[in-house]
This record gives sequence, structure tokens and C-alpha cells, in this order.
Amino acid sequence: MRQVVYTGTRSIGLVETDHVPPGPDEVQVLVAYTGICGTDLHILQGDMDARVGPRAVLGHEMSGTVAAVGARVGGWSAGDPVTVLPVRSCATCPTCAAGNGHVCPSLTFLGIDAAGSMQERWNVPADLLVSLPAGLDLAHAALVEPTAVAVHDVGRAGVRPGERVLVVGGGPIGQLIALVARQAGGDVLVLELDAYRRELAAGLGLACIDPRTPGALEQWNGGQADVAFEVSGAAAGVTTAVDALAPRGRLVMVAIHPHPREVNLHRFFWRELTLLGARLYTRADVAAAVELIATGAIPAARLISRIEPMERVEAAFEALKSGAGEMKILLDCRESR
Repeated sequence: MRQVVYTGTRSIGLVETDHVPPGPDEVQVLVAYTGICGTDLHILQGDMDARVGPRAVLGHEMSGTVAAVGARVGGWSAGDPVTVLPVRSCATCPTCAAGNGHVCPSLTFLGIDAAGSMQERWNVPADLLVSLPAGLDLAHAALVEPTAVAVHDVGRAGVRPGERVLVVGGGPIGQLIALVARQAGGDVLVLELDAYRRELAAGLGLACIDPRTPGALEQWNGGQADVAFEVSGAAAGVTTAVDALAPRGRLVMVAIHPHPREVNLHRFFWRELTLLGARLYTRADVAAAVELIATGAIPAARLISRIEPMERVEAAFEALKSGAGEMKILLDCRESR
């Protein structure tokens, strides 16, 4: 069985190992596709070595089918199409008791704290499986997890029909947030520096402009947003989002900022702004994401730049890191290759 493992800072590798049967409360999944995301790039760069050990199996955006079930598992059969909710809470702390297990202080994230999906066969706790509709393209279903991020973020913002929604950053998560916010009735504008990403957004029917264009933002609703999503991860993105918010606007912090940023707190005071963190998602968010992709409300195929075999995993990571002409890259993890 092949696995993609982290072998140290700026190093990953494809290794062969024996697969083991699922434990009594586990299901073995034949992984079809796994998406490469920004978190995987952070791991590759050594930014998460405190959590990710050597020879850790990466990946958490995935789709596949059930291969085998453990002795105490019911309700699943070989061949069932599935994705995996890659987060597990302790279920006992005050945060979990309050219904917020997705931000449990003791959260285990598969692909970071435990083995992930960049492997041909993946043993996971049965209670983390999520059923997929029959006939849904498994390549498209690999986008369920990032779509769940967008569903959760838009829900955190409480986007209402007619509200002006600004998305700062037009990468995969930014475009998914824009699509979900549009589904919620928002009047959406995306700010993106990269021409390829702007063109892709336009093809999805999203208004998207280069933030460096003089006066461009002011031409959209006077440059005032009710909700702004900061998805760029850049200091300039934070400033842009805050400055664009109308009185009583809401800023949703989506991107991972590894370093403290300067924030104009006077602006928050003067306009009574609200700052909201948005980290992960709930099972309900994942279910909503499945529905959005299955119905075509999220055009998953148009967000997939390419699908690479596992043998080309290093090249796939390099392509995504370069950012040139890429959106979502999937690894084909099927055993039949």
C-alpha cells in the first residue's frame, strides 16, 4: 500500500507499507482522491512540526468507498461512497458540552495529529464517515471538506439576502465562500491579485477585481461591505477588509495568520464593527456541503485545476506552492492506477 508521508521540513515522499485490517470500531476506506490544501503546504514548510511528526501521512480533503468494516461496525457496506469528517473532539470538555466540539481544545485533526488520507487504504473511526449520494463523481466529492469550510464561514457571518459581501482573496476557499455567500443571497465581490484566479471567478459568474486598480472598490456599492471575509492571509488583506466595512459590519477571519497583525481598533470602535473567528466546521456543515456539490450549486469540476497520480506528489505540491495557474489540485490515490 502506498502512502504520502512527511519526511521533514520541505520534504515529502511516497512510501510502500503493509495495510492492516480495520479495528473493531473502524472502517477501511479505499481512497479515491485527496485534495492538497494550504494546511498541507504549511506542514511541508515545517510550520507545524510541533504537531506533525516524521512519517506522518498527510491529507484530509478526500473521497472514496468503503472497503471493509470492523467487527462492531454496522450500517456500512463495501462499495458505499463516502467522505470523512477529519476532526474528532474529546466529547467531554466544557467546549464540547456546549455543542462546540469543532473547536475542542483537545481536537484531533486527521492528516495533522493522526494519519490522513494520502494513502490507498485508510482506516478511520466509523463515526467519522459521511455518506455521499450514489453517482456523485468522487473527484468532485473531494471538495466537500473545503466547501464545508465555506459553509461554516458564511454561517458564522450570518449573511442575509441583499447584504454586501466582500471576499479578500480568491483562492479555493475564497471562491467557495463567494459561491456559498451568493447562494445565501449576498451581493458578492471578490478581491484577487492573480489574473488566473480573477478569470476563473468571472467564469463562475462572480464579480472579481484587482484590489490594486485605483477606485475599483468604490465603484462597488460605494466600497462599503456589510460582511468581509479575510482569506488572503496577508497583512494588507486585513487592512483592506477592515477599511471596507460599513458601520456595524462583520469581519470574518478565515485565513491562518501565523504572525500577529496590526488591526485598526479605532475603526472597530468608531463603526461598531464585529470580528468573528472561523476555524473549522460541524457535521451539519459537511452535510450542507455534500448537498451543494451534488446539486451543482458548487461547480466542483471548474475548481479542479488538475488531477495528479500519487507518483507525482512532489510536483503537485510544487505546482500548488507556485500558485501559477492553479486552483485545486487532487491526488489520484486509487489502487487501480
